[in-house]
Amino acid sequence: MRVIDADGQQIGVMPLEDAIRRAEEQGLDLIEVAAAADPPVCRIADLGKFKFEQDKRARDSKKNQHVSEVKEVRLRPRTDDHDLQVRVRAARRFLEEGHKVKVEVRFRGREATHPEVARDQIGRIAAGVADIAIVERAPSLEGRAMFAILARGRAKSSDESSGGSRPPAATPAQPSAPAAPPPPAAAT
Repeated sequence: MRVIDADGQQIGVMPLEDAIRRAEEQGLDLIEVAAAADPPVCRIADLGKFKFEQDKRARDSKKNQHVSEVKEVRLRPRTDDHDLQVRVRAARRFLEEGHKVKVEVRFRGREATHPEVARDQIGRIAAGVADIAIVERAPSLEGRAMFAILARGRAKSSDESSGGSRPPAATPAQPSAPAAPPPPAAAT
């Protein structure tokens, strides 16, 4: 087995009995650190100190880890322009904090007959944060709500890959269906 001493220097490959004898001479333990390696790797060290350092490294890596959440921005089909801009600012703040944003437009009653209105609102929010976010999941209708998911990042355009620095082009809006004629007035 390959043996590493207490200072981290590689001693070399030796039989198990010799490695144990060396560890006992120094008053330390022989710890197997890589059993899958060929030959297996062992380290001469104090077992308590070794475990403490491993736990400390695990705590530090967990501390530096950022957990991403999916934040939600809810709208209604009749949400006004100013309120839509408030939602854009909220979505931008969430994205800058490193979260994903779920933009949801909820329908009530007959509002569900006009999904193009919701698609347009989601598109306006996506356009408002297009400089820092991409649409990770396109708008889709689920039950009485339409939603899309925005994530941090920018789509690579052909100009950016060639070194150009042009701002991203706005995505073309989908053509909406022509409005249905109003129902005839009831005679009284």
